[in-house]
Amino acid sequence: MTALGIDNLNVWFGTDRDRVDAVKAARFDVAIGESFGLVGESGSGKSTILRAITGLAPTWSGGITVEGKALQGAKRDREFYKTVQMVFQDPYASLHPRHTVDQVLSETLHLHGMADIDARVERLLHDVGLGKRFRFRYPHQLSGGQRQRVAIARALAGEPDILLLDEPTSALDVSVQAEILNLLTDLREEHKLTYLMVSHDLPVIGHMCDRLAVMKDGEIVEIMQSDDLRNNTAKHAYSQSLLAASVVG
Repeated sequence: MTALGIDNLNVWFGTDRDRVDAVKAARFDVAIGESFGLVGESGSGKSTILRAITGLAPTWSGGITVEGKALQGAKRDREFYKTVQMVFQDPYASLHPRHTVDQVLSETLHLHGMADIDARVERLLHDVGLGKRFRFRYPHQLSGGQRQRVAIARALAGEPDILLLDEPTSALDVSVQAEILNLLTDLREEHKLTYLMVSHDLPVIGHMCDRLAVMKDGEIVEIMQSDDLRNNTAKHAYSQSLLAASVVG
């Protein structure tokens, strides 16, 4: 069984003359335990795929399956959110400014029907590299990297199998980006997670992912192994141009 299946996915916004086709006939599978990347320039449709999976982009056709279960329309049930969680790009916007870290995590745990909330909050903070001293702080009292760690902890609260990562480090200082990427790498191993990660940064995808799809103007032009990035062996001309503009170590 695959963790995620995308089959002939089309996503659009607007109608008639105002219609914009953001994703066109996208097709790929993500194996259980795999980390799969979506790369391309801004506007290529990569984040829109994540939004279609989560129901945030409601107008789509084709097939989306999560652990063998086909999704329909934009409505997602509680079981979906226990399986799939998303970490957004901007840690400044994704946390409620008047809620403490404790409130953010406790409320999420409660929504997932978890018991022993007090102990689970402390465990989540430990898992993301934050100690108990951060528990009753507000977002404005945290750095960007610390906020993103809280956002990751919130995503882990329901013990999901799959994390959707939408440019999770692009809003952070360069010095902090590597720390968050290393944290995500460790969490994937510790919690046996599957990742679908969006980034415009090829070195990040090369470091984090096993395979990747290259997107241009809403279409997937190539699916390759991450080793192809490091060995500079992309086949499609657009993929080659992305590689030429980036250094992947």
